Amino acid sequence: MVLTFFFVCTIVNMLYSLSRNFFRKQDHIKKMEEIAMLKKFLACAMALLLMAVPALASAVTLTMGSWRADDVAQMNALLAIYQEKTGVEIQFQPTTPADYNATLRLQLDTGTGPDLMYARSYETGRELYAAGYFADCTNIPGLKENFTVSSLEPWQNADGSMFAVPFAAVSHAVYYNKDIFEAQGIAVPETWEDFIAVCESLKAAGITPLANGVAEEWDILECFFLGMLPNYVGGAAERAKYESGEKALNDEAFVAAYTDFASIAPYLPDGFTATTYNDSQILFATGRAAMFVDGSWTCGTYADVDFDWSVFAVPAPAGSDTRVTFHPDMAITANASTAYPDETEAFLTWLCSVEGATEASKVLPAGFFPMINAPIEIEEPHANAILALNAGKETDARFVWPALMSLYTPMNQAIIQLLTGKLTPQQAADQVAAVVAE
Repeated sequence: MVLTFFFVCTIVNMLYSLSRNFFRKQDHIKKMEEIAMLKKFLACAMALLLMAVPALASAVTLTMGSWRADDVAQMNALLAIYQEKTGVEIQFQPTTPADYNATLRLQLDTGTGPDLMYARSYETGRELYAAGYFADCTNIPGLKENFTVSSLEPWQNADGSMFAVPFAAVSHAVYYNKDIFEAQGIAVPETWEDFIAVCESLKAAGITPLANGVAEEWDILECFFLGMLPNYVGGAAERAKYESGEKALNDEAFVAAYTDFASIAPYLPDGFTATTYNDSQILFATGRAAMFVDGSWTCGTYADVDFDWSVFAVPAPAGSDTRVTFHPDMAITANASTAYPDETEAFLTWLCSVEGATEASKVLPAGFFPMINAPIEIEEPHANAILALNAGKETDARFVWPALMSLYTPMNQAIIQLLTGKLTPQQAADQVAAVVAE
């Protein structure tokens, strides 16, 4: 706006000078007529230029980076609402989930990063803030007032400063084909032992029990293993003991988790090592697999399938409490080097408002849950069913995210080697624990 004001002043000054020179050369016009015409001319010029100021100011176009390549239509709808409200255009430019971290870091390192971007929670996001790439969001209006302490913590630094605005959380569950379960006389399992028995019954009936594969690697870790792990090692308080070193990553609880996870191998699809995430979705959507352990973000994918389906929590072993991995997944932040700090802050402020969060909840895919501390109704019934799994259960983030991201790849490789018979559960536990000991 300041630059626009100086631009208008400069143009007006030029017009004034030109007009004065013009009228001086017209000796046959009386002085009073010259002044009157000059006033009218300048008034018209000023009116036209002032009319152009909003257009000049709203010509700002921001870019937004994201790992949610599946959400182009939904995010464009949200950003269109914001543009209609403010006149500021935001172009959504996602990359694939597996490439996002590396792509974003390269863009930021080379000064070509987006103005706004999705921020990973915990250490991954904190690293980019510490490197000077993420803006300080601490004083964004509404941030501290409209989010709980637990919602803020995943995007908070040790000194209490904030590096992003919470956007959405996701959950983890077992999707199951209700028609198949009813036809086979199978009840929803209440324990892990029941779950394996269900898998065995389905396999005996010639039905593929589980749609999960390992070709893309990330999903078998994030959706399945980290979805079941709190049932063995406990929730946030116990996780903190592993993070501090008070508990060993190859203790009895971890070995038990790897042991039970290895037991799913016979119930995965034929050729599961080559089964991609998309393949898994197709197997479940076409009824060729009875269950799929996945994230809540998938629930909208099955809106038009020709069978009835629902969800249940990954059950704990008999004698243990079932817990749910409810993960603070997405936040949005600004580039610390953006050319438009006022505009990016205004957008983040809108996201911190009930209005912004409500609009986001309407257009985001089913299975992404608003984190704002306000009553926002979720219309999609399956998404509500997933969220209802939290009731009466302890929840926690994915185990490695808060402080142990160095274990992500080693743990991912260990569980794949478990499923392919290359490691025993004890060997898997020792292999991952050795990473921390190094």
